[in-house]
Amino acid sequence: MTDKNIWYLPGPFHRYEDDVKAVAKKAGLIIIDANVTDSREGEADKVPKVTLKELPAPVAAVVVGGQSELEELVGQLRIESDMVRGVIDGLDAGEIEKPECGELAIRLYHGLDHIRLKVDELASSRDLLAGENEALRGELAALNAAGEGLDIEALKAKLDAAGVTYRANASKESLEKAVGELLEPEAGAASNSE
Repeated sequence: MTDKNIWYLPGPFHRYEDDVKAVAKKAGLIIIDANVTDSREGEADKVPKVTLKELPAPVAAVVVGGQSELEELVGQLRIESDMVRGVIDGLDAGEIEKPECGELAIRLYHGLDHIRLKVDELASSRDLLAGENEALRGELAALNAAGEGLDIEALKAKLDAAGVTYRANASKESLEKAVGELLEPEAGAASNSE
């Protein structure tokens, strides 16, 4: 068996009429793009013949008509270009106006106007959601305050039942501390009775 089993073939491989990868596999060769390496180490002595695909002939541009028609076409292209520039300049300034003529300029204007309308819709939706979010935060704060009020009333009821006095405007923390102190002697008595 020989070590010379590499077929160095200039790529890209799709430019050949033959499926060069299949041809290489059938011949027991490893195919490497000759354009990506200067080395020819292990190059096979005998490689298959392949043919390049025929490329279509380039098409030459032909001006039909005379010089005046060409000048008219150039003039129309300049007008189109000026209209597109006008739309872009208006966009840079923050306000665009619909161009008077020019298919591309009018299409560009409509595309940008559509984007502007969608951005306005998104901004309105964002503002609406921000308002709803603020209202929900207010409701949550009210519910938390109401829940804390219920907790304070429950603490006061425990202290009242035990005959402990407290300030009328005492904070929740001070009421919790007083209830905790009230429960400590009970916890100690329960552990002594065991």
